[in-house]
Amino acid sequence: MLSVPFEEPTYMRRPALPRTFLILPLLAAPALLHAQSVNRYGNPEKLAPAPTTAEITERDLKIRLYQFADDSMQGRQVGRLGNQKATDFIADEVKRLGLLPMGDGGSYFQVLPYHLRKFTASSRLAVNGNPLMWNEDFVAVPGARAPRAISNVDVIFGGTVGDTTTQISAAQAAGKFVVVLPAAGSRGAGGPQGQQAFGGPRGGAQTASRFADAVAVATVDLDALNMAQRVAINSPTVASQPAAPRSAPASADAQVDSLALLKAQLAAYQPQAALRITRAAAAKLFARTSLDGLSAGASGGVVNALLHFVEEPTNFGRNVVAVIPGSDPVLRNQYVAIGAHNDHVGFAPPVDKDSIKAFNDMRIKWQLANDMKNPTIEVITSFKVNMDSIRRIHPTPRIDSINNGADDDGSGSMAVLEVAEAMMAMPVKPKRSTVFVWHTGEEGGLVGSAFYARFPTVAIDSIVAAINVDMIGRGRAEDLPGGGDDYVGVIGSFFDSKDLGEMVQAVNKKQPKPLNFDYKFDEPISWAGYNNIYGRSDHINYARQGIPIAFFFTGLHGDYHQRSDEAEFIDYPHYAKITNYLKNLTVEVGNGPRPKLNGTKPLKPKVIGE
Repeated sequence: MLSVPFEEPTYMRRPALPRTFLILPLLAAPALLHAQSVNRYGNPEKLAPAPTTAEITERDLKIRLYQFADDSMQGRQVGRLGNQKATDFIADEVKRLGLLPMGDGGSYFQVLPYHLRKFTASSRLAVNGNPLMWNEDFVAVPGARAPRAISNVDVIFGGTVGDTTTQISAAQAAGKFVVVLPAAGSRGAGGPQGQQAFGGPRGGAQTASRFADAVAVATVDLDALNMAQRVAINSPTVASQPAAPRSAPASADAQVDSLALLKAQLAAYQPQAALRITRAAAAKLFARTSLDGLSAGASGGVVNALLHFVEEPTNFGRNVVAVIPGSDPVLRNQYVAIGAHNDHVGFAPPVDKDSIKAFNDMRIKWQLANDMKNPTIEVITSFKVNMDSIRRIHPTPRIDSINNGADDDGSGSMAVLEVAEAMMAMPVKPKRSTVFVWHTGEEGGLVGSAFYARFPTVAIDSIVAAINVDMIGRGRAEDLPGGGDDYVGVIGSFFDSKDLGEMVQAVNKKQPKPLNFDYKFDEPISWAGYNNIYGRSDHINYARQGIPIAFFFTGLHGDYHQRSDEAEFIDYPHYAKITNYLKNLTVEVGNGPRPKLNGTKPLKPKVIGE
């Protein structure tokens, strides 16, 4: 579910500590596991893949979810390789089951416009006609757009990053190829892509502002990187969507400097080049053998460069779309949409996941006893974890940096897959067609569902209803007020269509044991983290198109967006009940009268139970 409230506290965002230390203080807490083989919920740490059946069962949901929320999926974050792996998994399954592809070009994928940006190895740079070698002498750091041209540009020594007493003025830097030494103590290793930002505690942001009118800024810190790290600078691992540059709006009474505005816009669309160079290459720029004794403002040679910037489309952000055709020759041209989001939030600083699980259990227990208020720092510091009981079960800390998202939204994604398998086994399919959509980028701002609503692969007005499934794997009494074995939150089912809301209830009454529907999240409540759930998941983009929606979830438990949201902590009997209900609801909407829009929001139950 979209991360707005319940963000991980800053006190937990820290690097991994030595294996003999723990991130939390000590006191008594219930043991996490009662046996080595299974935990207190009866689930193992790992589960081997196995064939599934047409029946929706706890076993099949386990088999699917343990694979989909495995560490190998790398947290499934949109714009990263993990999202490609996750969507490959879903597409392979729906192909095996026999659903028809309804993505781009006869495929199961609707690829979003995510791109990897880099410079090619054919990029060139020369000073006074003498070439410098790519990777050996210099590397250009890719940004969001191609940089300014470097043609007959004079070299000038700008000083040291973070030390304004050694730096040249903005006027001196304007239009120049500025060479700077790294901040004192900087190791120059940069981030995952080898990029070194000017910002930071050593005053680099001020340096960047001072040199904003330079054609290029070259930092002399490449020596710290080996060849593999240098190559990695232009082997990006994170994709992004193109976006128009933004500038702050001028106040109504401010004088508009058209020339300054034009310069700002040009700078945004064509930023200065950022390079990293070796000390030997920097010396060549000044026709010297060494940089020792070089003073700020010293002039060098004339630089020309051809930096070949490319934007390559990637499969790091994809919706998966498949269809089961309807059985009625007329109604098969209408669709019931059922979906979940395939992404999660990727990586985070490594922690001992058993320690963080114990802490999360304490925090949610305190919230349950205190009207779901967020604990103060004084309350938080009172939480103590008995690591002795944990170490008896796991002698070695299980250090984890991957947010697996087993519940968010592995549970929804695999439930939708189980519904597809069950419906494919039906001898007579529903009258209407069923379109299954696994949206990407929900955690990044509902981007996959927004893209699908804008570029639907079936006619948008042919979708009679949209069922959204996001986090249905928990909902125990220990997870939220009112939780239990039959609990499920229902959001928005009456907002746009009284017909759909009543159908949701009617199908539930036919279950062997009806679920307890909780409607409280349709209205503002005292639990701040739960407000506006209606606007925080993918169904909202269907509702904006005038499509009746129903959204099902089982609560924002203590492991929400944590490394402890693992498959071993899911409530599989509960999860299976809800998934079977969702299959029955999807079939009922596929066969029943088309839900009509209300025009206004009607009254509806606000309490648990029907």
